[in-house]
Amino acid sequence: MQTTTVTEIADGIYRISTSVPDVAPPAGFTFNQFLVDADEPLLFHAGHRRMFPLIAEAVTRVRPVEDLRWITFGHVEADECGAMNAWLAAAPHAEVAHGVLGCQVSLDDMCDRPPRPLADGEVIDLGGKRVRHLDTPHVPHGWEARVLYEETTGTLLCGDLFTHMGDGPALVETDVVGPAIEAELLFRAMTRAPARPRSCPGWPTWSRRRSR
Repeated sequence: MQTTTVTEIADGIYRISTSVPDVAPPAGFTFNQFLVDADEPLLFHAGHRRMFPLIAEAVTRVRPVEDLRWITFGHVEADECGAMNAWLAAAPHAEVAHGVLGCQVSLDDMCDRPPRPLADGEVIDLGGKRVRHLDTPHVPHGWEARVLYEETTGTLLCGDLFTHMGDGPALVETDVVGPAIEAELLFRAMTRAPARPRSCPGWPTWSRRRSR
């Protein structure tokens, strides 16, 4: 059974968390979205298309869905942007905002409304909050990967970079790196890692030391 919770993790920033026990058993897996509550509310991670009703209901505990102004995510993947057009339909003033490369390669075609391309380091002033777009190609994966940094609270919205198994707490006061390494050993999802084949033509050889 899927359950969705809403937790304020910083001033005006909420984690919307859906636990899915039958993904990667026995611990299960949790899919997270983050709502930045500001004059122009921003959602980081649109979530799976099929999870849209659950996530939308959770968003309404903080703000009406139609108030959303920005739809964002770390990279183009179903769990991060599968529901983006559902959000655009529900929030008539919302735009998808992503890096220039992601827009050119995928989102100009995939979005029902034209996306807003962001240059590396560009800031969106949300009114009470400020998010800075930072290109991070292939970190954790995807050449269009990026992170967002909310400057007023010092909150890094970084997608799969610190993947954890199970249904963990919203705020982790202990080690975040160890559980992320455990998840990487299971999924092998990082682009530059020791497990990457060294025979790929044109790719540099990354030693174990360099990959850390």
